[in-house]
Amino acid sequence: MSEFLPPATPEVRELFEETAEEMTELFGISRAEAVARINAQWEGREFLGEDEVILHEDPYYWALFIYYRDVKDWSPDADRSAWTPLPPPPPHSPAWTLPPGPSDRPA
Repeated sequence: MSEFLPPATPEVRELFEETAEEMTELFGISRAEAVARINAQWEGREFLGEDEVILHEDPYYWALFIYYRDVKDWSPDADRSAWTPLPPPPPHSPAWTLPPGPSDRPA
């Protein structure tokens, strides 16, 4: 089983991978959380067509959209300090396909 739950073409799986990497770099979250957020975003969807609309945006776009939803400024140097991220999926959600890292555990 893949860590990414939505059935997808190799091109879309590569986009998921790159989006997870972008999220860990931009937001300092664990890979487990990034993957869980991606899985939750597209729960119940499949991406098996040759020209999936998801491929029309890059990993940076999807990282910001999945993490914040309400993106106020798309520029890489935007001040996001006052932005509110969406909460991650609940701990027992099936979106969590990787073991959580230390930063993913509740205090």
